[in-house]
Amino acid sequence: MGAYQHILLAVDFTPEVRMVTRKGRELAGQNGAKVSLVHVVEYSSSSYPADLAPPVALDLDDRLKKSAEVELKELAITHGFPDAKRYVELGVPKHEIVRIAEEKTVDLIIIGSHGRHGMQFLLGSTANGVLHLAKCDVLAVRMGGY
Repeated sequence: MGAYQHILLAVDFTPEVRMVTRKGRELAGQNGAKVSLVHVVEYSSSSYPADLAPPVALDLDDRLKKSAEVELKELAITHGFPDAKRYVELGVPKHEIVRIAEEKTVDLIIIGSHGRHGMQFLLGSTANGVLHLAKCDVLAVRMGGY
């Protein structure tokens, strides 16, 4: 791994996120890198065509996004990134994480991997999707009981 200048931590709000933030702090410190955080809310109206999405689903998306913005700010402060740029996006997580990484010139994405097997693995996970779509390096941090 070369010297990273901008690290994107893709986070959820599970207790295991501390593993991702710990690795992010470690690599940012070693590389003198800037850190940003992203959380993606999968939108409730995604199953509807854009012109037919019910207003209540769109309102729910807005409320979920606002709630996630508050949670992400708290997470950033609690895990040692009070000044980090924070992005809360609506959409498909793997696509939004990669899009933010490209737009913000990120050279490393750190994401948690729950190590799913069987059908869940075959269907793909967010970490697997990011790994295959990203143009920059991706570090998948094992999360959960291993």
